[in-house]
Order: sequence, then structure tokens, then C-alpha cells
Amino acid sequence: MAIKSETELYAPVKAYLEQLGYTVRGEVRHCDLVAIRGEEPPVIVELKRSFSIPLLLQAIDRLRISRFVYVAFERPAKGRAPHGASWPELRRLCGMLGLGMIVVQFYKTRKPRVEVECHPPDGSGLAMPLKMPRHNKYAAGKLLQEFQERRADYNVGGSTKRKLVTAYREKSLHLAALLHTHGPMSPKRLRDLTGNAQTATMLQKNVYLWFQRVARGVYALTPLGEEALQTFAHVAEVYFPGTGLAGEPEAGKEESAETAEAPQVPILQNA
Repeated sequence: MAIKSETELYAPVKAYLEQLGYTVRGEVRHCDLVAIRGEEPPVIVELKRSFSIPLLLQAIDRLRISRFVYVAFERPAKGRAPHGASWPELRRLCGMLGLGMIVVQFYKTRKPRVEVECHPPDGSGLAMPLKMPRHNKYAAGKLLQEFQERRADYNVGGSTKRKLVTAYREKSLHLAALLHTHGPMSPKRLRDLTGNAQTATMLQKNVYLWFQRVARGVYALTPLGEEALQTFAHVAEVYFPGTGLAGEPEAGKEESAETAEAPQVPILQNA
């Protein structure tokens, strides 16, 4: 059963990882899928409809961020390896490149089946890749920061031409939801409600044009901000569960919720 988009791979791969105790986020700093479990390094999965050179190149680039990178694609019809190769040959190729490989089998009436064909090499024996890309600590730190600052998984990995919900957009929506519910407020009041130390800077920069200063030290929501709350209603619901934007979160709730989401202990094996 041929899939139409790589986004169809996201849900089954995410469910597979969550069963192993990982917390999963889609589209984190250009990575299709990022999974973290406890204090382990992040696992990165790049999704494509089929096995290809662009998929391998994309995954190799991610090795600058984490040594645990997988390529994932649909298992071809009749289970044959793509491009006339054999599965042992593809596993050997991925091992030489320092990558793991995941395949997803889709059915008409059953749930998709996820299988890990091989794991990234651990640096021992003949499985050691010829040369690993240089580790970029800055990029790796930014990936972890973005992952940890998101309160939920709003994006589907492999998405293109869609507005992604980044940590910055999520925090902006939190401010917008408070202004929508309670009316104009000061940056200090908003900071106290959200626990976001960057509140004043975000209001002043006004990246999305959602906010306007209506008096000295007082900000209100613009029509664009109201529109954004409708577009990203699923994000606003995280802060104001139930019907509409009802309720006011407790001060510091953002941090406690993030802590509560912390995953439990990489490679895609049971702890």
C-alpha cells in the first residue's frame, strides 16, 4: 500500500517510540522527528516515502547534532528492498554511514507495523562508520532547548509549506490567549502569569504583529492576534483546556508542566 506523503510515517513511528518510553516532537529545528528518553542523547528520525540518496544526505547532516540518527521509509510492496538491493546490503550501507534504518509496513485494514532494520553503530567492531561528521555542540544545544521548551507535540514530522508551532510561537500564543481572555495587561502581569522571563522583549519585538501598546506599560491583542488564536486553537487549548479560552493558568505552571512531561532512559530498545 503506497503512501502519498512522508507525513503518514510520523504517527506510527511516533507511537513506536512512545511505547519504548520516549517523548516525541515533530519538526524540531528542521528535524522531522526528535525523541528523548531520560538523560539519553536525542534520537533523530528523518522521514521519506522511499529510500533515496536525498534521505541519506539529510540524515548524515543530522549526525552533527546527534550520533543516534535513523532514516525511516515505507517498506516496498512484497517486502523487497528498494533499488534492487538486498536488505543486508542496505543495513551495511547505513552502518558505514553511521545511521540506523526503520521501515513501516502499511495495511488496508490493520495498523501500520514498524520495524527497526538496524541501529546506528556504537563505535565497536567493523560496524564503525568510516568517518563521522564533526559534532556541533551549539546546534545540539539548540535542538534540546527547542524540544524542552515545547509543552506538547503540535507538528507532524515531514510537513512542508505549513506554519510550524515553535517554542517561540507557542509562548506568543500563550500571551495572546491571556490578553484575549483578560484584556489589556502589563508585561509584568503577563510575566507573572506565564513564568516567561522574556515576556517584555517578546511584546516589544512583536514578531508576529499580534500585540500593540495601548498605553504606557499596557499591551492589548491586535486583530492579527485574534486570528492567530483561531488558526492555532489546538495550541491555545493546552493553556486553556475546555471550551474556548476559559480559565487562567497558575503562575509558574508552564515550567511545572514541562517538568512533568520529562521522559524516563539511546537506541530504540527497551530500557
